[in-house]
Amino acid sequence: MPSVDKAFQVSYSALRIKKHGGEMAVSTSEFRKGLKVELNGEPYLMVDFQHVKPGKGGAFVRTRLKSLLSGNIIEKTFRSGEKLDTPDLEERAMQYLYQEGENFIFMDNETFEQLSIPRDVIGSGLDFLKENMDVNVMFHNRKPIGVELPYFVELEVVRTDPGIKGDTASGGNKPATLETGAVVQVPLFVKEGDILKIDTRDGSYIERVSGK
Repeated sequence: MPSVDKAFQVSYSALRIKKHGGEMAVSTSEFRKGLKVELNGEPYLMVDFQHVKPGKGGAFVRTRLKSLLSGNIIEKTFRSGEKLDTPDLEERAMQYLYQEGENFIFMDNETFEQLSIPRDVIGSGLDFLKENMDVNVMFHNRKPIGVELPYFVELEVVRTDPGIKGDTASGGNKPATLETGAVVQVPLFVKEGDILKIDTRDGSYIERVSGK
């Protein structure tokens, strides 16, 4: 499998990119949920924080940070007034084209430049990734680190037990395999060939969009 560096051989300076941070530092007084910071060269998302003023000693801030590379969550304490760098993050709207071995080919929607992204960078998003789907690709220091799918996608059921005629609200569930290979729990009335709306954040069934 080619390295991310090798896969990212495109004319980067010509690309139209949405930039997040990378040019400033933030103090503990500016901490907020959703803030992106950099620690030891790795980008993190601030999940939670708490300002603490003990009876003795200096004030500090407890934080929970989620790595944007591994997804791991760490707990970190910072002295009040301490400053952290913001990461060099950039986001591009791209379209998924096709799979090539262990890599997946995406096209920039503005420049039509193509980019090869390794399987492990996409992660669980592969469960619902479909050709021609528009996604957002996140970059850190000009390397792709993640692919964000739309919150909701419409996918066809290719395999499931026969639907139960007239059963539209019994509350029962059964597994169904979607065209991307993902298996989700669906109502009993769903049948092969149905188009379903799926929440990509947790893989849950939302509704049947159409059926044969």
